[in-house]
Amino acid sequence: MIDKSPNEIIILLNHGVFHLTRKKLKNKQMKNPVSSYIPDILGSDFEQMTIDQPDDYEGKVVCTLIRKKALNATPKAVLYVHGFNDYFFQKEMAEKFTGNGYDFYAIDLRKYGRSYLANQKLNNLRDITEYYADLDTALEQIKNEGHTSVLLSGHSTGGLIVSVYAHDHPGSKLFHSIFLNSPFYDFNSNFFLRKIGIPIVSSLGKNNPDKIMKGGFSPLYGLSIYKGDKGEWEYRLGWKPHVAPSVNFGFIRAIHLAQEKVKNGVNISVPVLVMHSKVSLFEKEWSDKLFTGDAILNVKHISENAQKIQGKVTIQAVEGGMHDLILSPEPVREKVYLDLFEWLKKN
Repeated sequence: MIDKSPNEIIILLNHGVFHLTRKKLKNKQMKNPVSSYIPDILGSDFEQMTIDQPDDYEGKVVCTLIRKKALNATPKAVLYVHGFNDYFFQKEMAEKFTGNGYDFYAIDLRKYGRSYLANQKLNNLRDITEYYADLDTALEQIKNEGHTSVLLSGHSTGGLIVSVYAHDHPGSKLFHSIFLNSPFYDFNSNFFLRKIGIPIVSSLGKNNPDKIMKGGFSPLYGLSIYKGDKGEWEYRLGWKPHVAPSVNFGFIRAIHLAQEKVKNGVNISVPVLVMHSKVSLFEKEWSDKLFTGDAILNVKHISENAQKIQGKVTIQAVEGGMHDLILSPEPVREKVYLDLFEWLKKN
Protein backbone atom coordinates (compact mmCIF):
# COMPACT_ATOMS: atom_id res chain seq x y z
CA MET A 1 0.00 0.00 0.00
CA ILE A 2 2.11 2.89 1.28
CA ASP A 3 5.40 2.94 3.15
CA LYS A 4 5.22 5.29 6.10
CA SER A 5 6.76 5.92 9.49
CA PRO A 6 5.68 3.73 12.46
CA ASN A 7 3.15 6.42 13.39
CA GLU A 8 1.34 5.69 10.14
CA ILE A 9 1.25 1.92 10.35
CA ILE A 10 -2.52 2.34 10.71
CA ILE A 11 -2.62 2.79 6.93
CA LEU A 12 -2.31 -0.94 6.68
CA LEU A 13 -5.34 -1.80 8.78
CA ASN A 14 -8.23 -0.85 6.48
CA HIS A 15 -9.97 -4.16 6.81
CA GLY A 16 -9.08 -6.03 9.88
CA VAL A 17 -7.16 -6.65 13.03
CA PHE A 18 -7.23 -8.98 15.97
CA HIS A 19 -5.10 -9.86 18.97
CA LEU A 20 -3.35 -13.06 19.93
CA THR A 21 -1.93 -13.17 23.45
CA ARG A 22 -3.50 -16.04 25.35
CA LYS A 23 -4.50 -13.93 28.32
CA LYS A 24 -8.13 -14.83 28.79
CA LEU A 25 -10.96 -12.59 29.88
CA LYS A 26 -13.06 -13.81 32.76
CA ASN A 27 -15.33 -16.37 31.19
CA LYS A 28 -18.27 -16.03 33.54
CA GLN A 29 -21.40 -17.72 32.32
CA MET A 30 -24.32 -15.68 31.05
CA LYS A 31 -27.74 -17.02 32.05
CA ASN A 32 -29.50 -15.98 28.83
CA PRO A 33 -26.86 -14.71 26.39
CA VAL A 34 -28.97 -15.31 23.26
CA SER A 35 -32.07 -13.30 22.40
CA SER A 36 -34.63 -14.09 19.72
CA TYR A 37 -34.39 -12.94 16.12
CA ILE A 38 -35.85 -9.60 15.09
CA PRO A 39 -36.00 -7.97 11.62
CA ASP A 40 -32.61 -6.71 10.45
CA ILE A 41 -31.75 -3.33 8.96
CA LEU A 42 -31.19 -4.98 5.55
CA GLY A 43 -34.84 -6.04 5.23
CA SER A 44 -35.64 -8.67 2.59
CA ASP A 45 -36.05 -11.52 5.09
CA PHE A 46 -32.82 -10.74 6.92
CA GLU A 47 -33.03 -11.20 10.70
CA GLN A 48 -30.68 -10.37 13.53
CA MET A 49 -30.07 -11.71 17.03
CA THR A 50 -28.17 -9.92 19.79
CA ILE A 51 -25.87 -12.15 21.86
CA ASP A 52 -24.72 -10.86 25.24
CA GLN A 53 -21.12 -11.62 26.17
CA PRO A 54 -19.24 -11.22 29.47
CA ASP A 55 -18.17 -7.65 30.23
CA ASP A 56 -14.61 -6.73 29.30
CA TYR A 57 -12.19 -3.84 29.97
CA GLU A 58 -14.66 -1.36 28.42
CA GLY A 59 -17.78 -2.73 30.09
CA LYS A 60 -20.83 -4.24 28.36
CA VAL A 61 -20.18 -6.39 25.28
CA VAL A 62 -22.47 -7.91 22.64
CA CYS A 63 -22.12 -9.47 19.22
CA THR A 64 -24.83 -9.73 16.57
CA LEU A 65 -25.80 -12.75 14.46
CA ILE A 66 -27.50 -11.95 11.14
CA ARG A 67 -29.47 -14.60 9.28
CA LYS A 68 -31.13 -15.14 5.91
CA LYS A 69 -32.63 -18.58 5.35
CA ALA A 70 -32.70 -20.50 2.08
CA LEU A 71 -36.04 -21.07 0.41
CA ASN A 72 -36.05 -24.75 1.38
CA ALA A 73 -34.88 -26.37 4.61
CA THR A 74 -31.21 -27.32 4.44
CA PRO A 75 -28.54 -28.82 6.71
CA LYS A 76 -25.94 -26.54 5.09
CA ALA A 77 -24.98 -23.11 6.40
CA VAL A 78 -22.25 -20.50 6.16
CA LEU A 79 -21.01 -18.10 8.83
CA TYR A 80 -19.33 -14.99 7.41
CA VAL A 81 -16.82 -13.00 9.50
CA HIS A 82 -16.05 -9.43 8.38
CA GLY A 83 -12.75 -7.57 8.70
CA PHE A 84 -11.53 -4.39 10.36
CA ASN A 85 -13.42 -1.14 9.73
CA ASP A 86 -16.27 -3.25 8.45
CA TYR A 87 -19.57 -4.99 9.20
CA PHE A 88 -21.96 -7.23 7.30
CA PHE A 89 -23.82 -5.43 4.51
CA GLN A 90 -23.28 -7.67 1.46
CA LYS A 91 -26.85 -8.69 0.62
CA GLU A 92 -25.80 -10.14 -2.73
CA MET A 93 -23.39 -12.54 -1.04
CA ALA A 94 -26.15 -13.81 1.23
CA GLU A 95 -28.45 -14.32 -1.75
CA LYS A 96 -25.76 -16.26 -3.63
CA PHE A 97 -25.48 -18.68 -0.72
CA THR A 98 -29.22 -19.08 -0.15
CA GLY A 99 -29.65 -19.60 -3.90
CA ASN A 100 -27.16 -22.45 -3.67
CA GLY A 101 -28.93 -24.20 -0.83
CA TYR A 102 -27.18 -22.68 2.19
CA ASP A 103 -28.73 -20.84 5.12
CA PHE A 104 -26.65 -17.70 5.40
CA TYR A 105 -25.34 -16.27 8.66
CA ALA A 106 -22.98 -13.36 9.33
CA ILE A 107 -21.65 -11.97 12.55
CA ASP A 108 -20.98 -8.37 13.47
CA LEU A 109 -18.20 -8.91 15.98
CA ARG A 110 -18.10 -7.00 19.25
CA LYS A 111 -17.37 -3.28 18.80
CA TYR A 112 -18.25 -3.34 15.10
CA GLY A 113 -21.38 -2.36 13.20
CA ARG A 114 -24.59 -3.53 14.82
CA SER A 115 -22.63 -4.59 17.92
CA TYR A 116 -20.96 -1.24 18.63
CA LEU A 117 -22.00 0.25 21.99
CA ALA A 118 -21.62 3.77 23.38
CA ASN A 119 -19.18 2.60 26.09
CA GLN A 120 -16.75 1.27 23.49
CA LYS A 121 -14.01 2.48 21.19
CA LEU A 122 -15.05 1.43 17.70
CA ASN A 123 -13.15 -1.69 16.55
CA ASN A 124 -11.14 -1.92 19.79
CA LEU A 125 -9.53 -5.12 21.09
CA ARG A 126 -6.48 -6.38 22.97
CA ASP A 127 -6.54 -10.12 22.35
CA ILE A 128 -7.75 -12.06 19.34
CA THR A 129 -9.26 -14.65 21.65
CA GLU A 130 -11.84 -12.03 22.66
CA TYR A 131 -13.56 -12.94 19.40
CA TYR A 132 -13.60 -16.65 20.12
CA ALA A 133 -16.65 -16.26 22.36
CA ASP A 134 -18.47 -14.48 19.53
CA LEU A 135 -17.69 -17.28 17.08
CA ASP A 136 -18.42 -20.01 19.64
CA THR A 137 -21.89 -18.72 20.43
CA ALA A 138 -22.73 -18.01 16.78
CA LEU A 139 -21.62 -21.46 15.64
CA GLU A 140 -23.47 -23.14 18.52
CA GLN A 141 -26.62 -21.27 17.52
CA ILE A 142 -26.22 -22.39 13.91
CA LYS A 143 -25.76 -25.98 15.06
CA ASN A 144 -28.80 -25.76 17.32
CA GLU A 145 -30.84 -24.64 14.32
CA GLY A 146 -30.19 -28.02 12.71
CA HIS A 147 -27.13 -27.49 10.52
CA THR A 148 -24.62 -30.29 10.14
CA SER A 149 -22.39 -28.86 7.38
CA VAL A 150 -21.03 -25.38 8.08
CA LEU A 151 -18.65 -23.25 6.02
CA LEU A 152 -16.70 -20.76 8.14
CA SER A 153 -15.82 -17.77 5.95
CA GLY A 154 -13.63 -14.76 6.74
CA HIS A 155 -12.58 -11.65 4.84
CA SER A 156 -9.26 -9.84 5.49
CA THR A 157 -8.85 -9.78 9.28
CA GLY A 158 -11.92 -11.99 9.39
CA GLY A 159 -9.73 -14.38 7.44
CA LEU A 160 -6.94 -13.99 9.95
CA ILE A 161 -9.17 -14.64 12.93
CA VAL A 162 -10.81 -17.64 11.26
CA SER A 163 -7.36 -19.08 10.56
CA VAL A 164 -6.16 -18.92 14.17
CA TYR A 165 -9.59 -19.87 15.55
CA ALA A 166 -9.60 -23.03 13.43
CA HIS A 167 -6.05 -23.84 14.56
CA ASP A 168 -7.06 -23.43 18.19
CA HIS A 169 -10.19 -25.59 17.74
CA PRO A 170 -8.87 -28.81 16.14
CA GLY A 171 -11.52 -31.40 15.51
CA SER A 172 -14.39 -28.99 16.16
CA LYS A 173 -17.80 -30.25 15.10
CA LEU A 174 -19.08 -26.69 14.62
CA PHE A 175 -17.49 -26.02 11.21
CA HIS A 176 -16.52 -28.32 8.35
CA SER A 177 -14.76 -26.18 5.73
CA ILE A 178 -13.18 -22.73 5.51
CA PHE A 179 -13.17 -19.97 2.88
CA LEU A 180 -10.64 -17.15 3.29
CA ASN A 181 -11.18 -14.03 1.16
CA SER A 182 -7.94 -11.97 1.05
CA PRO A 183 -6.84 -12.89 4.60
CA PHE A 184 -4.71 -10.29 6.40
CA TYR A 185 -1.56 -12.31 6.97
CA ASP A 186 0.96 -9.46 6.97
CA PHE A 187 1.22 -5.69 7.07
CA ASN A 188 1.45 -4.13 3.63
CA SER A 189 4.60 -2.19 4.30
CA ASN A 190 8.33 -2.17 3.64
CA PHE A 191 10.75 -4.67 5.12
CA PHE A 192 11.98 -2.32 7.88
CA LEU A 193 8.51 -1.57 9.23
CA ARG A 194 7.35 -5.20 9.04
CA LYS A 195 10.45 -6.64 10.67
CA ILE A 196 11.44 -3.86 13.10
CA GLY A 197 8.86 -1.08 13.44
CA ILE A 198 5.77 -3.20 13.96
CA PRO A 199 7.42 -5.61 16.44
CA ILE A 200 8.57 -2.59 18.49
CA VAL A 201 5.04 -1.16 18.61
CA SER A 202 3.70 -4.63 19.40
CA SER A 203 6.09 -4.92 22.34
CA LEU A 204 5.10 -1.50 23.65
CA GLY A 205 1.45 -2.50 23.33
CA LYS A 206 1.81 -5.12 26.04
CA ASN A 207 1.96 -2.51 28.82
CA ASN A 208 0.50 0.46 26.92
CA PRO A 209 -2.44 -1.02 25.02
CA ASP A 210 -4.50 2.17 25.00
CA LYS A 211 -1.84 4.47 23.55
CA ILE A 212 -3.28 5.78 20.30
CA MET A 213 -1.43 5.48 17.02
CA LYS A 214 -1.20 8.67 14.99
CA GLY A 215 -1.78 8.70 11.25
CA GLY A 216 -4.41 7.36 8.91
CA PHE A 217 -4.82 5.56 5.62
CA SER A 218 -5.85 6.50 2.11
CA PRO A 219 -9.61 6.69 1.47
CA LEU A 220 -9.17 5.40 -2.09
CA TYR A 221 -10.40 1.88 -1.39
CA GLY A 222 -13.55 3.24 0.24
CA LEU A 223 -14.14 5.49 -2.77
CA SER A 224 -13.84 2.50 -5.07
CA ILE A 225 -16.58 0.48 -3.40
CA TYR A 226 -19.06 3.01 -1.90
CA LYS A 227 -22.04 3.76 -4.14
CA GLY A 228 -22.08 7.40 -3.08
CA ASP A 229 -18.63 7.80 -4.62
CA LYS A 230 -17.12 5.59 -7.37
CA GLY A 231 -18.42 2.17 -6.36
CA GLU A 232 -21.66 0.18 -6.46
CA TRP A 233 -22.27 -0.83 -2.82
CA GLU A 234 -24.46 0.82 -0.21
CA TYR A 235 -23.48 0.71 3.46
CA ARG A 236 -23.38 2.90 6.57
CA LEU A 237 -20.34 5.16 6.57
CA GLY A 238 -20.66 5.53 10.34
CA TRP A 239 -19.83 1.83 10.67
CA LYS A 240 -17.51 1.59 7.68
CA PRO A 241 -15.92 5.02 7.09
CA HIS A 242 -13.47 5.56 4.27
CA VAL A 243 -10.86 6.30 6.97
CA ALA A 244 -11.14 4.22 10.13
CA PRO A 245 -10.70 5.71 13.62
CA SER A 246 -7.11 5.58 14.85
CA VAL A 247 -6.19 2.34 16.56
CA ASN A 248 -4.01 1.81 19.61
CA PHE A 249 -0.81 -0.05 20.44
CA GLY A 250 -2.75 -3.01 21.82
CA PHE A 251 -4.52 -3.29 18.50
CA ILE A 252 -1.20 -3.41 16.64
CA ARG A 253 0.07 -6.02 19.09
CA ALA A 254 -3.04 -8.07 18.47
CA ILE A 255 -2.66 -8.25 14.73
CA HIS A 256 1.09 -8.76 14.85
CA LEU A 257 0.91 -11.73 17.21
CA ALA A 258 -1.90 -13.30 15.21
CA GLN A 259 0.10 -12.97 12.03
CA GLU A 260 3.15 -14.49 13.69
CA LYS A 261 1.08 -17.51 14.59
CA VAL A 262 0.05 -17.96 10.95
CA LYS A 263 3.65 -17.51 9.77
CA ASN A 264 4.71 -20.29 12.11
CA GLY A 265 2.28 -22.62 10.36
CA VAL A 266 -1.24 -23.03 11.73
CA ASN A 267 -2.70 -26.51 11.45
CA ILE A 268 -6.28 -26.60 10.15
CA SER A 269 -8.11 -29.92 10.17
CA VAL A 270 -10.82 -29.06 7.58
CA PRO A 271 -10.47 -28.18 3.87
CA VAL A 272 -9.44 -24.56 3.26
CA LEU A 273 -9.89 -22.36 0.19
CA VAL A 274 -7.80 -19.18 0.11
CA MET A 275 -8.59 -16.66 -2.62
CA HIS A 276 -6.91 -13.33 -3.27
CA SER A 277 -6.42 -10.84 -6.07
CA LYS A 278 -3.74 -11.53 -8.63
CA VAL A 279 -2.13 -8.11 -8.14
CA SER A 280 -1.73 -5.44 -5.48
CA LEU A 281 -2.18 -1.74 -6.24
CA PHE A 282 -0.17 1.15 -4.83
CA GLU A 283 -2.10 4.12 -6.18
CA LYS A 284 -1.68 7.46 -4.41
CA GLU A 285 -4.56 9.20 -6.21
CA TRP A 286 -7.80 8.12 -7.81
CA SER A 287 -7.55 5.84 -10.83
CA ASP A 288 -9.91 3.31 -12.37
CA LYS A 289 -7.11 0.80 -11.79
CA LEU A 290 -8.51 0.61 -8.25
CA PHE A 291 -11.27 -1.60 -9.67
CA THR A 292 -8.74 -4.19 -10.84
CA GLY A 293 -6.60 -5.21 -7.86
CA ASP A 294 -6.07 -5.26 -4.09
CA ALA A 295 -5.52 -1.70 -2.84
CA ILE A 296 -5.18 -2.79 0.81
CA LEU A 297 -2.88 -5.82 1.13
CA ASN A 298 0.17 -7.24 -0.61
CA VAL A 299 -1.06 -10.37 -2.35
CA LYS A 300 2.42 -11.91 -2.25
CA HIS A 301 2.20 -11.87 1.55
CA ILE A 302 -1.18 -13.63 1.39
CA SER A 303 0.06 -16.34 -0.94
CA GLU A 304 3.35 -16.94 0.85
CA ASN A 305 1.75 -17.28 4.26
CA ALA A 306 -1.23 -19.30 3.05
CA GLN A 307 1.28 -21.87 1.81
CA LYS A 308 2.42 -22.31 5.42
CA ILE A 309 -1.00 -23.55 6.55
CA GLN A 310 -0.79 -27.23 7.42
CA GLY A 311 -3.73 -29.13 6.02
CA LYS A 312 -5.75 -29.52 2.82
CA VAL A 313 -5.37 -26.03 1.35
CA THR A 314 -6.28 -24.65 -2.08
CA ILE A 315 -4.87 -21.22 -3.00
CA GLN A 316 -6.28 -19.30 -5.95
CA ALA A 317 -5.32 -15.91 -7.41
CA VAL A 318 -8.24 -14.01 -8.96
CA GLU A 319 -7.64 -11.97 -12.10
CA GLY A 320 -9.11 -8.48 -11.64
CA GLY A 321 -10.16 -9.09 -8.03
CA MET A 322 -10.41 -6.20 -5.59
CA HIS A 323 -9.45 -6.51 -1.91
CA ASP A 324 -12.87 -7.84 -0.97
CA LEU A 325 -13.28 -10.22 -3.87
CA ILE A 326 -17.06 -10.33 -3.65
CA LEU A 327 -17.18 -6.54 -4.08
CA SER A 328 -15.21 -6.75 -7.35
CA PRO A 329 -16.82 -5.83 -10.71
CA GLU A 330 -19.61 -8.25 -11.60
CA PRO A 331 -17.77 -10.54 -14.06
CA VAL A 332 -14.98 -11.04 -11.51
CA ARG A 333 -17.17 -11.73 -8.50
CA GLU A 334 -19.36 -14.09 -10.53
CA LYS A 335 -16.24 -16.14 -11.27
CA VAL A 336 -15.35 -16.07 -7.56
CA TYR A 337 -18.77 -17.47 -6.63
CA LEU A 338 -18.63 -20.06 -9.40
CA ASP A 339 -15.24 -21.34 -8.25
CA LEU A 340 -16.23 -21.23 -4.57
CA PHE A 341 -19.37 -23.32 -5.03
CA GLU A 342 -17.54 -25.78 -7.28
CA TRP A 343 -14.92 -26.17 -4.56
CA LEU A 344 -17.60 -26.69 -1.92
CA LYS A 345 -19.16 -29.49 -3.97
CA LYS A 346 -15.83 -31.30 -3.89
CA ASN A 347 -15.14 -30.64 -0.22
